[in-house]
Parts: sequence; C-alpha cells; structure tokens
Amino acid sequence: MILAEGLGKTYVSGGRPLPVLKDVSLHIAPEAFVAILGPSGSGKTTLLGLLAGLDEPSSGRVCLDGVDLTTLTEDQRAGFRARNVGFVFQTFHLLPTLTALENVLVPLELMGGQQARDLRDGPRGLLERVGLGDRVDHYPTQLSGGEQQRVALARAFANRPRILFADEPTGNLDQETGGVVIELMETLNREARTTLVLVTHDLTLAARAHRIVRLAGGRVVEDTGVGAGPTAEIAGPRAEPAGPQAELGEA
Repeated sequence: MILAEGLGKTYVSGGRPLPVLKDVSLHIAPEAFVAILGPSGSGKTTLLGLLAGLDEPSSGRVCLDGVDLTTLTEDQRAGFRARNVGFVFQTFHLLPTLTALENVLVPLELMGGQQARDLRDGPRGLLERVGLGDRVDHYPTQLSGGEQQRVALARAFANRPRILFADEPTGNLDQETGGVVIELMETLNREARTTLVLVTHDLTLAARAHRIVRLAGGRVVEDTGVGAGPTAEIAGPRAEPAGPQAELGEA
C-alpha cells in the first residue's frame, strides 16, 4: 500500500543545507495501523507530508497504492490525494465560513466527477456516526475543540479514502476528548478497511497501533515491523476493497 525508498529531504536555511530526513525506507501493508514517533525536530511530520504527497522528497521515492508519486506533477498528486487519501490535522483546518456539513463536503467538491456525486449522501451519515447529527448546521466557532476534530474526522472519511494520514490528531485535545476521537478514528478506519498512518508524541496513543516507527535525527531508529509485507504488494495493480464501505455513509 505504501512504499518509501531512500527518502531524503533537505531544506536551505541561511544559505546552508539543512537535512531533515535521511535515507528513510518503509513498507506499510494494506489496512495496517502505523504510529510514527519521535521528538520535536526528528522529521516525523516531514515524513508524513512526503508519504502523503503533500511535499516532494529531495531524494528517493514514494509509492501509494501502486502509484509512484515522484513521477506525478503537483496537479496530478492533488488529484490522486482527492480520490485516495484522507487527512486529520492537529489544528482541525476547518473553514470558518462553512457549516460542519459543508466542511465535510469539501473533499467531494475537490474530487469532482461522478464518484463525488455518488458519495454526496455520505457526509450527513458520517456526522451522525461521530455524534454530531444535531450539529450539521453549526459553524466551527459554535463547536468545541473535540467537536471540531470530530467534524475533521468525518471530513477525512468523506471520500472513502484508501489511506488516512493523521498528524497529532489529539494534540489540541484533553485526554478524555482525545480518547473519544481516537476510538472513533479506529472504528471508522476498521469499517472502511483503510490504511492508517499517524504521527504522535503520545505513547499511549502509539501503543494502540499495530506497528511503531520511531525517528531520531531524521532517521528510523526503531521499527517494530508488525504489519510490514513484501514490497511486491505495492507494485501490483490496485485491488478493490474486499468489504463494503457504504456503511460509513449510511449509519
């Protein structure tokens, strides 16, 4: 599902190169739940951005679901993400002028086409699934932090993604609210049979993952390896999901 080979990322700061990631290689099998751990500055958020195709590596390559992202243009990567990838961010990234329902519809607007039209009934059901069925017409400023993150979670699943990336999804929440969000994320992820990759500094949250990858100094220093499979799985043609995903939009 996800293949990274020899990933490196170097920025220029003050006219001098600043390497952030150094020769990182990973294989993540379909339906795996992987947590990326590391101290501040270890490169974990940079790695997530590269795996998701939000940024381009300075060296190496990334393949998602059999597609080599390094061969795509920026517009092509954006189109691929719209069809196949979901995101949950620490700071929610909800549009303040849109209601909860309208925010969840945004990925479908970006996707466009018949597939998006076929999924338009799903967002309302997703908001019901995360306990916000009576808040669909509320704006972000009318929602608590936990409610905003639940809207963001519903939005992440609106396009029925093959892969979900989460960057510190509980970082701005208290422990109890964060626990609720993670329970919902795991439930939706399991039902949709999505591959989940999250960045966190929370050891309790990381312990729920099937596999932990730990970074330090831009390198992988520990990988429990659970859920890793043969590289050949990535190179093959995309397989259709084995189980129904309609449940997410119908509950």
